[in-house]
Amino acid sequence: MQSEFKSRYPDKVKILIYGKEIENAKKLAKEAGLEVVDKNPDVIASYGGDGTLMKCEKDFPGVPKFILKKSRTSKKGHDISHEESFEKIAKGKYQIQEEMKIEAIFKKEKIIGLNEIIVHNKDPRKAIRYEIFVNGRKNGGEIIGDGVVVSTPFGSTGYYRSITDGIFEIGIGVAFNNSIEQSDHMVLKEDSEILVKITRGPAVAYADNLKKEILLKEQDEILIKKSQDIAKVIKFL
Repeated sequence: MQSEFKSRYPDKVKILIYGKEIENAKKLAKEAGLEVVDKNPDVIASYGGDGTLMKCEKDFPGVPKFILKKSRTSKKGHDISHEESFEKIAKGKYQIQEEMKIEAIFKKEKIIGLNEIIVHNKDPRKAIRYEIFVNGRKNGGEIIGDGVVVSTPFGSTGYYRSITDGIFEIGIGVAFNNSIEQSDHMVLKEDSEILVKITRGPAVAYADNLKKEILLKEQDEILIKKSQDIAKVIKFL
């Protein structure tokens, strides 16, 4: 999706430090002139890797946030010190980039992800069989494998990339995980609707690394599409 950027130049920012072992980070934030809070923050510093950021978005959806502690595997952190990060927040030297999220709907259940929706075999010893429909039209034949990953551009540097060895900047990516036969991965328009029909299960659907999952049995169908919710990610100037 095309990102929207919004500059902020606040007098004093309320910041929440999210993660574990954050006492030193809180100290640095206060020294930079920020007001450290436990609720109703203006911005959030997520102290951890990509997984912590996804949990942070679940707990505080829509609040602008950034990764403070860049891990070796994280593609979304910043190559500046903690002190400089807090100083830039205090001085308003950042922009807010809006990122699309993705959702899956099954009967009355809904799950929302920042990175991806995953449909996966429940029993790792047994492949699942499933069919894919894009905007109501069947795409190819029955697929046998471990499942499918439906990714946002933001999430394409993660699980999607590990399957496809590629990333994308616009649209919705569909990656077929460990399929028996060659299945071409797809990047669809961001308003596309993807329906996954399980022809042999059981399978589970989940968003990002969150605990909630949806159990899918034979003949169950789950609809995956762009969410109306958005995430806000801070980019430093």
